[in-house]
Amino acid sequence: MANFVPTQFLLQLFFLASLIPFITAARMLAQEQQPMLLQYHNGPLLSGKISINLIWYGKFKPSQRAIVSDFITSLSSPKTTPHQPSVAAWWDTIEKFYLKIKSKKSTSLDLSLGTQILDENYSLGKSLTSQNLKQLAGKGQQRNAINVVLTSSDVAVEGFCSSRCGTHGSSPSSKAAKVNGKISKFAYIWVGNSETQCPGQCAWPFHQPIYGPQSPPLVAPNNDVGMEGIVMNLASLLAGTVTNPFGNGYYQGPAEAPLEAASACPGVYGKGAYPGYAGKLLEDPTTGASYNANGVNGRKYLLPALLDPSTATCSTLV
Repeated sequence: MANFVPTQFLLQLFFLASLIPFITAARMLAQEQQPMLLQYHNGPLLSGKISINLIWYGKFKPSQRAIVSDFITSLSSPKTTPHQPSVAAWWDTIEKFYLKIKSKKSTSLDLSLGTQILDENYSLGKSLTSQNLKQLAGKGQQRNAINVVLTSSDVAVEGFCSSRCGTHGSSPSSKAAKVNGKISKFAYIWVGNSETQCPGQCAWPFHQPIYGPQSPPLVAPNNDVGMEGIVMNLASLLAGTVTNPFGNGYYQGPAEAPLEAASACPGVYGKGAYPGYAGKLLEDPTTGASYNANGVNGRKYLLPALLDPSTATCSTLV
């Protein structure tokens, strides 16, 4: 069953609507973050060498595809890169979830960029259901992989903008291979490009929110608001996928709508964040773009806070 994870942007909007009269109190609460523990439900985490395969559905420019592929590559880039903080350093927090259960199960994770599949002719049309997303995800390698479906800005997807910016889940392998007598599953992620449909919901803070204080949007580090939204949501869902791939890993709350490693920290990107304010971020002196992580090929990204299982608080790079 797919986890329809309301990403940090959608959750942020709900907070904005309810907390606007209490924005001062929210600022104070940002300084005293309440501890939160994600419960481990004894299921497997993704481990070993995992390829992240990208299925591009619709029209994407090569420059847009490079923004995402560079992000994936940055996850496992050397942590000694001279440009800090790095994407790899951000991912270090996820490794702490593995350390917590290492005494029970020997686990490690090694992510890499896998194959990229282009479906520029909209093989399933321009209006997709959740089942269509599983079909598209099935085009990628299904063993030791996460298949990521990315839909272009002119593609409508069930629930997109109204309740979600993306989702992650699992699906039975098309080859019906059995592992220990059970049908094997593969993990998948879907994220949509919100540029023309709902950037205020799925690309905040690089676009003004629909509700709440209308402060000026931040400057996007890769000069593409829609793709920045994809990266932020993909980062959040990737964290949830590896730590809760089959619905019985790390999460809090109901299994149908769980709070996971990133979605437990909605709207937080830097220290001092509160509803309507992403937190104190780094700023590129040349472009004025806001970011909190450096990647390969000179990339800069804005990545969501992750819940640190060792402190039970939201951890930010800056």
